[in-house]
Amino acid sequence: MAKPGKRFRAALASVDRTKRYPLDEAIRLAVDAAKAKFDETVEIAVRLGVDPRQADQNVRGTVVLPHGTGKTVRILVFAKGEKEREATEAGADIVGGEDLVKKISEGWLEFDKAIATPDMMGLVGRIGKVLGPRGLMPNPKVGTVTFDVAKAVTELKAGKVEFRVEKAGIVHVPLGKASFGAEKLTENARALLNSLIKAKPAAAKGNYLLSVSVSSTMGPGVKIDPLAVRAMAA
Repeated sequence: MAKPGKRFRAALASVDRTKRYPLDEAIRLAVDAAKAKFDETVEIAVRLGVDPRQADQNVRGTVVLPHGTGKTVRILVFAKGEKEREATEAGADIVGGEDLVKKISEGWLEFDKAIATPDMMGLVGRIGKVLGPRGLMPNPKVGTVTFDVAKAVTELKAGKVEFRVEKAGIVHVPLGKASFGAEKLTENARALLNSLIKAKPAAAKGNYLLSVSVSSTMGPGVKIDPLAVRAMAA
């Protein structure tokens, strides 16, 4: 195993690994630890008290982060006619139908998010095996299968992110870039955590937020007090 670098060791020394910090303080520490030569992403990880193997305990949703993610999102829209024009005017990067399905089936995947109008889903279903495993398949549950394509495009461009619990019961979501500063990242984190709490399945029993931590791309994890998070959303 490679030995941790000087920057990482210095950042690690600034964090008390036994302590669970308030949200704003934890994010400030994560931002302070972001000393790489590039603008590091700050990410939050939440371990939930759910069993993702049970369909009624799956946690999935979306939230528009107040300050976006700092990432340029390339949006593809499957639409035709008037909806094709609406998507283009709203800022979609690629819009089309049969031509895009053919292109994607041949291996082209130069986009980050996909939206489709409901009448196009029969066509899009042909490439479900390509889009699905990559998390690119339009889904009505997260608002990417809709006739209101202009709204969907605008929200994604503004910083709408999807969260979904993984097999280990953990949700990972990028909060933005370290250059945003602690205040904006904290506001993004509050929006995400409130949405995550509202998404609690009725079948989930006991503690829902088991642990919360935040870190920059190259920095150490900083533990957040889950009790304070629950109180924040109460």
